[in-house]
Amino acid sequence: MRRSVVLLAAVGCASPAAGPPVDLTRVELVDLTHALGDQTIFWPTSPTRFKLDTLVFGATPSGYFYSAFAFATPEHGGTHIDAPMHFQQGGASVDRVGLERLVAPAVVIDISTKAASDPDYRLTPEDIQAFEAEHGPIPAGVIVLLRTGWSSRWPDAKAYLGDDTPGDASKLHFPSYGVEAARLLVEERRVAALGVDAASIDYGPSTDFDVHRAAAAAGVPGFENLTNLDRLPPTGAVVVALPIKIKGGSGGPLRAIALVPRAG
Repeated sequence: MRRSVVLLAAVGCASPAAGPPVDLTRVELVDLTHALGDQTIFWPTSPTRFKLDTLVFGATPSGYFYSAFAFATPEHGGTHIDAPMHFQQGGASVDRVGLERLVAPAVVIDISTKAASDPDYRLTPEDIQAFEAEHGPIPAGVIVLLRTGWSSRWPDAKAYLGDDTPGDASKLHFPSYGVEAARLLVEERRVAALGVDAASIDYGPSTDFDVHRAAAAAGVPGFENLTNLDRLPPTGAVVVALPIKIKGGSGGPLRAIALVPRAG
């Protein structure tokens, strides 16, 4: 109940008697998603990339225009979701991730200044404590978004990943969550999801993906390769992050947006 009240208040709700539950004139819609295309960044070891084939494009025999395409893509590329199943045997597949983990109030933790001087920077428990000292405790059920500033490097794969050697993921450098901070968020704060504007919820040099494993063990999905986090306030926004509902999938392309209350 408390989560519902927070969510409705954050997007500028009216009472049932006053009209629709969400007044979209009182919020700014912010797109958090990179478009899928031939410049989409994938993990260096991905054997395939996004592909769009034209099925029909042009005038029909009846004279009207018609177009249709077929696409193929790995689950984990571009702006996408990691379902718990990605790193947890028996974890929820993407079609079984609850909507309460995909639509929720958001907090945005900004480490972009620290990441600018250290591309391997990892969020620490002390960073979380500093955020809470300024903005209040992080409540259960929120989506945590980590702003690193890395989305400004998209779609330059070398700048974004730290290395663009095909088939080699051993030389990557980009910031993200540290495992102690991730455990604090998923086990103690009991957040709904972890998101980041970099390529992974684990930092670039990771070889054991301990943040992924800690999140997956707690049933928490990850949202990766987000963008426009600089347009969100530290608190008060609501995130809607809806993936393609692939039955049995370990992840999938994600269309994520934020609803940000307008001033006044």
